[in-house]
Amino acid sequence: MMGPAHSLSGAAAWLGVGAAAAAAGSPMPWPVVVVGALICAGAALAPDLDHKSATISRAFGPISRGLCEIVDKLSYAVYKATRSTADPRRSGGHRTLTHTWLWAVLIGAGASALAVFGGRWAVLAILFVHVVLAVEGLLWRAARMSSDVLVWLLGATSAWILAGVLDQPGNGADWLFTAPGQEYLWLGLPIVLGALVHDIGDALTVSGCPILWPIPVGRKRWYPVGPPKGMRFRAGSWVELKVLMPAFMLLGGVGGASALGFF
Repeated sequence: MMGPAHSLSGAAAWLGVGAAAAAAGSPMPWPVVVVGALICAGAALAPDLDHKSATISRAFGPISRGLCEIVDKLSYAVYKATRSTADPRRSGGHRTLTHTWLWAVLIGAGASALAVFGGRWAVLAILFVHVVLAVEGLLWRAARMSSDVLVWLLGATSAWILAGVLDQPGNGADWLFTAPGQEYLWLGLPIVLGALVHDIGDALTVSGCPILWPIPVGRKRWYPVGPPKGMRFRAGSWVELKVLMPAFMLLGGVGGASALGFF
């Protein structure tokens, strides 16, 4: 799928989690609903860091472009080293390592550890990166027409404000993990969810997605998981633009209203 659909699906997924938590009698504080949705929307773009034309690879200028090259080469090296004889030969690393459940879990766990042990500046960095990506994904038309610097300033300002709101007692810094020293441990959860939602979205397209790696399926270690081929679509097709994106917006709206207690 394309970037806007990925971001919308990420935000909708977190808002759905918030609705489920409210229905179970343990509603999230409203800042956790909002911040989690933004992080999940941004994280839903992150697996495409292995593709030089992806939104995330352009979002932070030379830094993200350089990181894209490293991730692409790393992904390709891992693919070559672990592929079975049934897996096809490839010329690059797109839709390999970063499109797996293992990568999603590792990135989420790393972000949680960074938030806990890195202090306030680490939390601000995590929020900044994901808010910028959320803006690039959810408001892509406006972001394309604006300069990168303006988007970065918006991300930095929003990260500072959101961190200040979360720091207030009862607003969610210690949501879910309440022991002393575990503030912001939950930040990794929307990152994991966003990456997995991205992978599921890509699995619906014609190429499928090797979400299950390193678990082999049949004779393939990099099996492209997906529905029957007749049910798949091409990225950017009318199915994505006219069906899935409106559905994500509707589900996100309903989920957000439920999570915030409007019904």
